[in-house]
Amino acid sequence: MTHSLTLAELDAQGEALGRELGPGELVTFEGELGAGKTTLIKAVARGLGVTGPASSPTYALVHRYQGARGPVFHLDCYRLRSPDEAADLDWEGLVAEGDAILIEWPERAGAWIPTPTRRFKLVHVEDPARRGLEST
Repeated sequence: MTHSLTLAELDAQGEALGRELGPGELVTFEGELGAGKTTLIKAVARGLGVTGPASSPTYALVHRYQGARGPVFHLDCYRLRSPDEAADLDWEGLVAEGDAILIEWPERAGAWIPTPTRRFKLVHVEDPARRGLEST
């Protein structure tokens, strides 16, 4: 079921999600360009205690932020040309070290991604001031 949220509601939902995530959770965020994935992840990072700015790691693939309990990894797999390129990411290290692993465009990494503990999909809705959020 898709929930239509304002950007403020999406932000609040993301912070709440960050506060409730347990140590080591791996969360994926799917959706079209501009659907709000990075916006939601920034809010989740704040909920995890990240105080510095979070930004899209599109060109670096992985950003590391310091959260309240430990490192928070933010991956953006958009630029992967094939799932085989995801083999170069240190998945075992990310899972072992990360308090949370937040992944945009997980479908582009294919089977290399460990099994997520939570999955979200963001979709465009008719009202451009709102975002659609599905938990799968």
